[in-house]
Amino acid sequence: MQFLRDYESLQLDIVGLLSSVLQGRNALNQQLPKSLVPTLADNETVRHSSCSRIRADRSTDVNYIAHLLHEGESLERYSVRCERIKKIKAPEVKAKSLGPTTLLALLGFAMSCALLALSIHEGDGMALLATILLSSLSTLVGIGSQWRLVLPERTATRNVPCSDVVIVYPHGAFLVIKCDEEVARSLYWAPEECQYYRSTRSYRLISLIGTLILMFGVICLGNAGLNVQLGFAASYIILNAAYWTVAALPQRWNWDLSCYKRTIEQYQDGEENSDVPSVEKKRTYTSALWRAIALSGTGKWVRVAGTAPVSDAWNMWLQRAEEVIKEQPCKFDDRGPCTLPRWDPEKYLDYVHAKVQEADMNNFQSSGDPMV
Repeated sequence: MQFLRDYESLQLDIVGLLSSVLQGRNALNQQLPKSLVPTLADNETVRHSSCSRIRADRSTDVNYIAHLLHEGESLERYSVRCERIKKIKAPEVKAKSLGPTTLLALLGFAMSCALLALSIHEGDGMALLATILLSSLSTLVGIGSQWRLVLPERTATRNVPCSDVVIVYPHGAFLVIKCDEEVARSLYWAPEECQYYRSTRSYRLISLIGTLILMFGVICLGNAGLNVQLGFAASYIILNAAYWTVAALPQRWNWDLSCYKRTIEQYQDGEENSDVPSVEKKRTYTSALWRAIALSGTGKWVRVAGTAPVSDAWNMWLQRAEEVIKEQPCKFDDRGPCTLPRWDPEKYLDYVHAKVQEADMNNFQSSGDPMV
């Protein structure tokens, strides 16, 4: 087993490059607990601020877990979907024990074992130390960064009505969610938090030890034999490609969301040709907005969220839409799809626009403006 021959043979030229490689890890795992398996990957020694609060703004953003649960990016332009979410008394939301990131950890562990065997076969003591130090770093960082996801819970025991939620996406799609207050509080209104198992002081100590291990590991690798260095280079290339591949997969695959039961509610548009799926594809924002109002049973949220223009015509349209909903409420049951009220939102919007323009013209002419 060969180590350094003498002091002059010590090489440090690879430190800068390898440090950049090690610290330039893919951002995939920033919102996932770190692995405790010794591996060449997942060796970053800094806690990310995104783990203390995944989503900060509860009024303009969809919380991270809710976004994963609903897969809102699958909604097409001006489409409307209605879902029912129920909380099942089961284990809490957590990372999957066997998911894409777990496979990454196992791949890194396999590479560490291969490099360890190669170092012993080559009789390279510096390579052996480098493999042990750099591989154990991931376990140390995993211990210091262990956390669990905490969703806010409702503590009050008083009875409250159902707390339906409407999510409006930038491309004009709507997601109407039927749920109770407990689900609404935990998924939509309050932000998720990450509860760390280690105190800040303990984590800083672990980070210090991890940084020292990283520096000594890099120095040892710089003085390892050529064959082992080539093995490390190939390992990091493969791991980097694997991380980018996993980053392209849906994030939902990394999380266990079995504690929530998600059901898509079917509905029909109330017109003569009403044989349509629950995700209704319409060409206009007005028709999509009407369906969201009908499915939610009220139009109050439209004014609060500012999803409709502020004008006399739109105010008249919203007032009439709420009247139609009260006259013909949309009820969901087990007998079949819900049927929306028979009403043409586009036609009525044209009518109120023409009515408002006519009233404005009459007021202008009756004012006797000398500029006419």
